[in-house]
Amino acid sequence: MPKLAIDNKYSNGVDDFMLQLQHPLHAEIEMLRNVIKATNKKIAERVKWNAPSYFYKNDLATIHVKETKQILLIVHEAFVVHIQSPLLQGNYSNRRLVYLADTNAIKTNTKEIKRIFSMLVSNIDAKQ
Repeated sequence: MPKLAIDNKYSNGVDDFMLQLQHPLHAEIEMLRNVIKATNKKIAERVKWNAPSYFYKNDLATIHVKETKQILLIVHEAFVVHIQSPLLQGNYSNRRLVYLADTNAIKTNTKEIKRIFSMLVSNIDAKQ
């Protein structure tokens, strides 16, 4: 995979995707996007699986935009199963789910979301 120059001001089509997205939690999705991108400059976003998706050398997570009653963030970097957090739901072998009900839930959990993503990036860097 070629190395990409990552500049989080540019979102590899996600801004255009979001302009077209009609979603009852649009503002909350935008807020979560900003939290994830602000975690670490190494994290980039793109549209993958027809949704905002985040990566750093590996795919990290995707916001599942088909869910309309709450925000569903699928964290699919396999190291996530080693992270202990009350936000991480499910007992899957290679992923965890994060459910966020509204803006308040995102604000309340911003620090924890950033901790999770920081741990994912640190683990990837440690493998190098």
